[in-house]
Amino acid sequence: MRPRRRVEPTRPVIPHSRINEDIRVSQVRLVDENGGQLGVKPIKEALDYAHGKDLDLVEVAAQADPPVARVMDYGKYRYEQEQKAKVARKHQVSINVKEIKLRPKIGDHDYETKKGHVVRFLNQRAKVKVTIMFRGRETSHPERGRDLLMRLAEDVKEIGLVESPPLLDGRNMVMMLGPTKNAGVSRDAKTEDTQRSEEAVQGDRDGEAPPPQGDEEPLSREEVREAQA
Repeated sequence: MRPRRRVEPTRPVIPHSRINEDIRVSQVRLVDENGGQLGVKPIKEALDYAHGKDLDLVEVAAQADPPVARVMDYGKYRYEQEQKAKVARKHQVSINVKEIKLRPKIGDHDYETKKGHVVRFLNQRAKVKVTIMFRGRETSHPERGRDLLMRLAEDVKEIGLVESPPLLDGRNMVMMLGPTKNAGVSRDAKTEDTQRSEEAVQGDRDGEAPPPQGDEEPLSREEVREAQA
C-alpha cells in the first residue's frame, strides 16, 4: 500500500529579503544597525562592514536605485516579522452576512418566523441583509415594503441596528442590520426566573409532593391522615 501523504497546514507566506552574498548588485545605499545613513557603498565594503559587526546585510528596498541594504540581525528580524503577521491574523474579523427575503404582503405567522431567523442571526453576531421582493403591481407601492422593514427594525432594535436604511434596488428593497452589543446574550433575568419556576413545580407533577429539604423527615402515614382530616 502506498503511504498516506501528510498534509501540512497552510502557513502565511512572508516574503524573504536577499541577504549577504545573495545581494547581486555592485553597490548599495548602506544603513547601519541603528538606522544611520552611511551613504552609497560598494557591495564588498558593505558586506565587510556587516560582518565586522557580526551581523547580516539585508536588502530592504530592492526597487530603489541603488538598492537600500541595512545591517541587522536577520534571524531576529524574521522572528519579529512573523510575530507581527501572527498578531495581524489574530485581529482580523471575518464579516458574516446572512440574507432574509420577505414579501410585502407577508402573513403574521410567516413574519414571526422570518423575524425569528433575523434574531438568531443577530445573536450569532452576523449582519443580516433583509430584502423585500416586489412583484407585478406591488412595485407601485414601495412604501409598504419600507414600512415592513422599519417594523422589523423596531422589533429587533434591542439586538440589531440599521446600518443601511431601506433602499429600492430595481424590484427589490434592501435594508442592512448589524448586531448591537446586546446581541448574543443567551439568557436574561426573565428567562432565568421562568426556569426557576419550572424547576419549582417539578415535584408537583402527578399530584406528588416535593421531596423534603435538608434533614427534615417525611411525615408518617398517620400524620398524613390527620393533616387531610
